[in-house]
Amino acid sequence: METITGVAAGVPFTALPPAGAVDGPAPLIITWHMLDAPRTDAAFAAALPMTGVPAWRVHLGMPMCGARMVDGGVEAVFELARTDVLTAFLAPFVHQAADEFPAALAALRDRLPVDDAPVGVLGASLGGAVALEVLCAGQIPLAAVALLNPAARVGSAVRYVEAMAGHPYEWSDRSRKVADELDFVSRTRELTTVPPILLISGELDHPEFRADAADLVAAMRERNPHTGTVEHVSVPDLAHPLADEPGMEPAPQRPTAAAVDAILTRWFTERIGPA
Repeated sequence: METITGVAAGVPFTALPPAGAVDGPAPLIITWHMLDAPRTDAAFAAALPMTGVPAWRVHLGMPMCGARMVDGGVEAVFELARTDVLTAFLAPFVHQAADEFPAALAALRDRLPVDDAPVGVLGASLGGAVALEVLCAGQIPLAAVALLNPAARVGSAVRYVEAMAGHPYEWSDRSRKVADELDFVSRTRELTTVPPILLISGELDHPEFRADAADLVAAMRERNPHTGTVEHVSVPDLAHPLADEPGMEPAPQRPTAAAVDAILTRWFTERIGPA
């Protein structure tokens, strides 16, 4: 079976079929890409195909990315950043992607031969914040959650995107409140249970992201101290992006992406594969 592309409840997707023969409906893994390269669902699928996993891997397009870019360009995105990097740009990306997920998931289940068991999710960078928002909301049963260089505290991402606005970011009472609402280290207290978690940090990722990732792992382990529930892996030579610029189209896999892909393939196969 070949790759399937389409739109599910308004959300573009790239779906990769399970590896090998699967008897009956297969498990499902959903991903959200980063805003750095690779910054579309198709490019993310090429960077992290997880070919050996006996499950459908469906890569969702983030809002205003790829097929959803306004007029095919980035000017609308820059305009949001100029309005307010956090409250008009970063936070709405996370909220919209999380809000549209349940309908997209239902549409995918109608279209693809997948089972109705809890799904696995993977989020990278700001897509990691989406996965964490979905986890904390608790509306969709999750079998496993993988995070790659995640924006575990979205406020920490402000300094890395404020150049898009053309001026240093000016914090306000409102933006501090939004940052608190998207601080997933603190929000782990909302979790009644913690599914298996894999957090992958690049050794060359942004220092704040690495520190926030360590804090998130510690908080998750405190919520669920069972050995092995939360795994934290550091990947040598991996910076924040996973692919070369411009990151819009599928591209050859970087060695660092191949290393991440191997880790994810092993981990998801152990937790998502058919019983």
